[in-house]
Amino acid sequence: MITRRDLFVAAVSGFIAFAGIALAESNGRPVMHSSVFNWAGLKAVPTKVGESRAVFDAPTPVLAEFECHITTLNPGESPHAPHRHADEELMIIKEGTVAAMQNGVTNIVTAGGIIFEASNELHGLRNVGTNRATYFVFKFTPHDLVKSKP
Repeated sequence: MITRRDLFVAAVSGFIAFAGIALAESNGRPVMHSSVFNWAGLKAVPTKVGESRAVFDAPTPVLAEFECHITTLNPGESPHAPHRHADEELMIIKEGTVAAMQNGVTNIVTAGGIIFEASNELHGLRNVGTNRATYFVFKFTPHDLVKSKP
């Protein structure tokens, strides 16, 4: 006969097992839940080409990794050479004017514009304006993504 104690032990064991699986899938990093990130709380770190602000980099309930940072480029600068990666990215231009190269085609994107970079497609960015350009980068990595080497 199954007792209340048996049910309690089974429930606790199940919870511990699911928590262990979730922790293992997140590589030991805590899962990010609903959050708020205020601009004033984001520290600007100088770089060779401008500055960067780290916002978050964590697994979520549906993503192996969800990363956001904010890049500010000085006029004429690029954050790095054109490249490709398995993750997908979404960039939102806060201020300035950038040239977005995607698979050999270049488009000019101004404040308020949105750039999507699909998985494993060649892309690059350069500030083509006379002022600094600032943009938000959101990188999405699903749990089942097999990352390729650049």
